[in-house]
Amino acid sequence: MKNDLLLTNETAKILYQSFAAGMPILDYHCHLEARDIAEDKRFRSIAELWLGGDHYKWRFMRACGVEERFITGDAPEAEKFKKWAGVLERGLGNPLSCWSHMELKQYFGYDGVLNERTAGEVWELCNARLSEPEMSAKGLIAGSGVKLLCTTDDPADSLLWHQKLKAEFSDPKKRERFPVRVLPAWRPDQALAVQKPSFAAYMDSLGKAASMEIGNLSDLEQALEKRMLAFHELGCRVSDHGLERMVYTPVSRNKAEEILKKGLGGGAVSQEEAEAYQTYLLLFLGEQYHRLGWAMQIHYGCSRNNNSRMYRLLGADTGFDCIGEESPSARLIGFLDALSGEKKLPKTILYSLNPKDNEQIDSVIGCFQDPETGALLQHGAAWWFNDHSAGIRSQLTSLASIGCLGNFVGMLTDSRSFISYPRHDYFRRILCGLVGQWMESGEYPYDMETAGRLVQDISYRNAVRYFGFDQDSFRL
Repeated sequence: MKNDLLLTNETAKILYQSFAAGMPILDYHCHLEARDIAEDKRFRSIAELWLGGDHYKWRFMRACGVEERFITGDAPEAEKFKKWAGVLERGLGNPLSCWSHMELKQYFGYDGVLNERTAGEVWELCNARLSEPEMSAKGLIAGSGVKLLCTTDDPADSLLWHQKLKAEFSDPKKRERFPVRVLPAWRPDQALAVQKPSFAAYMDSLGKAASMEIGNLSDLEQALEKRMLAFHELGCRVSDHGLERMVYTPVSRNKAEEILKKGLGGGAVSQEEAEAYQTYLLLFLGEQYHRLGWAMQIHYGCSRNNNSRMYRLLGADTGFDCIGEESPSARLIGFLDALSGEKKLPKTILYSLNPKDNEQIDSVIGCFQDPETGALLQHGAAWWFNDHSAGIRSQLTSLASIGCLGNFVGMLTDSRSFISYPRHDYFRRILCGLVGQWMESGEYPYDMETAGRLVQDISYRNAVRYFGFDQDSFRL
């Protein structure tokens, strides 16, 4: 793993070494568990840490013909790791190859090549390293240079572990040992899933969390407002929505009430009705985010759980999702315009899983930038199937060409792994390569001080400013 990885020109090397490399990390969207952080989880082996919940690796192993028992099954962890090592050499061009070797180098000091021949020595090295005190969940986060991270939390969550983490952060001695702010992020997908059989049971859970019963639309809105206040008091400043497709089917309040009651009663809800209810609730939530000063993230364009047999065996989020639908231009514009027309459009970050949507997103958000109301829109980082070098360059190039790259809030891990922070370094190297290319070609002035400041802004400072987190926690 060379030090000039992805730094494709001399200017890029200067930008990276002098400006980007030392910047802290603000990870505003990840899927780490607050409980694992609060309890300072330790890991049995590199297999648990690396393969325990990483559906990126699971998909690749399946593509290489590895049997499921070595992926999500009951095979011994050492054998699972050996299988992963054995297929990694086939990962040319796949970011998993870069990420895996970056992680081995950063966290385990291993500078060699992982493959079937070296699997044994890497297994022993990593497991020995994991036994050291600093290789716990908190140690891995703090040692990665993270200043703040946002987990992904359901409105019905008790937030117990976030309360514990907040109390620890407020204690100067404990904060000195773990100087990382861990905040909840609001993910109300289940409250929108009115067509699912589990909807009524979820509404019961949400009602209990809000200390009330939910029997109608007013109840639901009140419950969500109460839970948002609880999240806000714990530092939450960002929401997230995972949609298979962007929705915008305007509907009256009475009709939304009718659909909600059908879902609460276990009745069949059509796709059209579901999208109408989702539109109503998303508009309501968007208004609340604007009132609270939160940012709204919307992820769309994912077709989920496509392999029905494996879904029955393993459940959701096990590696059987793919890029979905056509570009939802009219629906996206209608949704943003409905909130903007009432001056209630919050800060919004849009992510499409379909890379064909890059230019569309960048042109659409330009229609709704509104400094007066604080509705500053962002094209989110290259997501999921696009967070490889080509996908990141494509997203950055589109945003720069049509929008404003200098204001971009940068990278996030979107990960369940405690050692995926090298993805920020991967992103910063690509960013420096692209900026360096523009400077050397004359497309951007060769002003190293200005370019370096912009690289640092995109790497870290823009996110601190944009989300409005307590800036006393950060070094700007």
